[in-house]
Amino acid sequence: MRSRPRQLPRQIKPVLELELSRSPSLGYEPADETGIIRCLKHGFPTPLARWHYHDEYELHLIVATSGKAFVGDWIGQFQPGHLVLTGPRLPHNWVSMDLPEQGVATRDMVIQFPHEPIARMADVVPELAAVMPMLERAKHGIEFFGMAEQARDHWEQVKQTRGAHRFAAFCSFMADLASSTDYRLLSSMQLQGVDDDRSLAQIDAVVSRITENLSEPLSAAEVAAEFGMTESRFSRFFRRATGNTFTDFVNRVRISRACQLLLESDSLITDICFMVGFNNVANFNRRFLDIKGMTPRDYRRQGEIRFGTRH
Repeated sequence: MRSRPRQLPRQIKPVLELELSRSPSLGYEPADETGIIRCLKHGFPTPLARWHYHDEYELHLIVATSGKAFVGDWIGQFQPGHLVLTGPRLPHNWVSMDLPEQGVATRDMVIQFPHEPIARMADVVPELAAVMPMLERAKHGIEFFGMAEQARDHWEQVKQTRGAHRFAAFCSFMADLASSTDYRLLSSMQLQGVDDDRSLAQIDAVVSRITENLSEPLSAAEVAAEFGMTESRFSRFFRRATGNTFTDFVNRVRISRACQLLLESDSLITDICFMVGFNNVANFNRRFLDIKGMTPRDYRRQGEIRFGTRH
């Protein structure tokens, strides 16, 4: 029997943060006093803490309170020392759950910077090019471990300087992050082991084939045939390129799409199950729990914290 629709308003999508909203009264440095590297320090509650995205990279160091972190389709816990680099247009928010009655004066120490100037410089400065793979990973959100004290020192160095000194301090910070091997990606998938243009084009085509037809049954044998490979060769190629079996990858893509629908629509969970290509709710719930560590219902409930009134 079909259950009754949830009596909740459709949830809002992440807000695009524009330059005109970046007032010094909220903690931003005045635009005419800095270059492409901008520091920001703010407390909580604050109008800045909402489900949003922007065109810049943003490096967040949490120095007070603990609670729920939201980065793309990832939901997890944070506490002081939580260090995350988010890429351009990746939605994010941190919601403190243990806030003292008077709030806190400083919770986030942030550095914002744009992509294009860094990418152009990296084309002609080999030393800077070493950070570009990290910036590519940042489109998924990167959580760094064991760097809180070091990150705070770097932030202070960047904040206290201007001009070439600031850029040098920023590069030192980025170099330390880029050399870290103790990190994890937070949202969606990261391709790996693709080392030539032809293979990259093939993987892009396979991923497009998966994402454009999520509701349809799809087997490795079928896709292998479409790309002129035997199933065994395709399976080896796909595993090497993505770090996942074809079935695991398809499940993760489907669950990622389900996460988006759970947070941005009021569709029934049963309907979402079939919309993303699962043929029964029990299997959908089991796969969702395996990948996200919670049920679809709990994921939706926790996601609603993003839009609640609690600060």
